[in-house]
Amino acid sequence: MKGTSSFGWQTSLADLALILFMLSAASLHNRPASQAKADLHASAQSEPLAVYHAAAGAPPLDMWLEQQAADPRQQLTITARYGAAPGARDAALAEAARLLAEAGAHGRAARIVVEPGAGPARVALAYDVPER
Repeated sequence: MKGTSSFGWQTSLADLALILFMLSAASLHNRPASQAKADLHASAQSEPLAVYHAAAGAPPLDMWLEQQAADPRQQLTITARYGAAPGARDAALAEAARLLAEAGAHGRAARIVVEPGAGPARVALAYDVPER
């Protein structure tokens, strides 16, 4: 008589998944209270609904904004990047200020992000308004 095992790789995988779940739950339960409170204040980021690149030949920002639906739940984010060249950060700040002025003339407030990197300034419209 030949004995067959009722356990296969699926059972072993389910056991390992259960062990991983129990370890994850235990580590979350044992984390410091300061870390748990810090996680509550993280702002949610969503995928942009529309993106504008301030590249050569692009239409003006106000024309692009006119084509977007006005919704108070949307956040306009201007991201300007700068390189290692002298004065590049100041130029990125000036570009962000110019785009902010165009958005303000259209009645839109914006969040400004200036970061190291390459490429033209980017304006994104997304549902990621921070909690008030």
